[in-house]
Amino acid sequence: MMCSLKMVSPRPPTTLFGLQRQITTNGDGFPTFLPKEVKDIKDPFARALAQKIVRIPVPLQMENFRGCVMSSCIKPTVQLPDKSPVVLLHCFDSSCLEWRRAHPLLEEACLETWAIDVLGWGFSDLQKLPPCDAASKRHHLFELWKTYIKRPMILVGPSLGATVAVDFTATYPEAVDKLVLINANAYSEGTGALKDLPKSIAYAGVKLLKSFPLRLLANVLSFSFPLSENIDWTNIGRLHCQMPWWEDAMVNFMISGGYNVASHIKLINHKTLVICSENDQIVSNQLSVKLLCELQNVVFREVPDSGHLPHVENPKQFVKLISDFASGKLN
Repeated sequence: MMCSLKMVSPRPPTTLFGLQRQITTNGDGFPTFLPKEVKDIKDPFARALAQKIVRIPVPLQMENFRGCVMSSCIKPTVQLPDKSPVVLLHCFDSSCLEWRRAHPLLEEACLETWAIDVLGWGFSDLQKLPPCDAASKRHHLFELWKTYIKRPMILVGPSLGATVAVDFTATYPEAVDKLVLINANAYSEGTGALKDLPKSIAYAGVKLLKSFPLRLLANVLSFSFPLSENIDWTNIGRLHCQMPWWEDAMVNFMISGGYNVASHIKLINHKTLVICSENDQIVSNQLSVKLLCELQNVVFREVPDSGHLPHVENPKQFVKLISDFASGKLN
């Protein structure tokens, strides 16, 4: 059955705070601000979603930064004013391309869906680098929400993205209707000793984090797919690392101390769906069980035959869970 959708009408480039919304594309249909390596990606879902990435101006007024950040995201193609929009965050050091397989299915399920690049990752224009610590990431997400979304949202966070979601919800409860936490890494204690590293060593570590072999290893741990597919997915996962500001933003986050939100979890009373994967080799399922004990209003579901990123490996089942949770069918 087809649902009744209000399509977002195409608009010419608009200005806000004196800056133009960036939608210029090259001959392949990709936005010109994406790294040239995007043309080498083979995954058709990633290619299709990459062509939809836009930059929108988000005003930031912080202690060490005053300005407007052209922020990368996937905007919804439908507007559903009577329903809470679904807002997708991403894992640590990732981008909105992480949602390449789930995003189109979420829209097919009649959900108004945003996929947002967290400040300091993804494909935003950060040449004038703002602070990229946890507080700045939170502030940026709030300003984006306040400027464009403007309604309580279903906030979805995988892995460290779940930590971002918990941190945001505890600070701005009025902006969130429901929470979805996927293989949540919500009990980590920041970046630990990394925050005390000399900058020269921090930059060396970040270069290693960017390296193809390390990223490929992470993919092999995350997905049980043939090597050729893992290679392509590695290129997708590290595409944002080609942005010229990426190393500076990562070092800034590392030496800031990162996230420490464990004390916030018991304070959250929003309806929360906790999803864990049967075969996650990166985040222990015991952490999801711990969430069940500490959250006040929680529903739990396990995704079988899936690793760390069920929204990539098992998108149909994942989207069914989100759709049912949004509609109130999951209790």
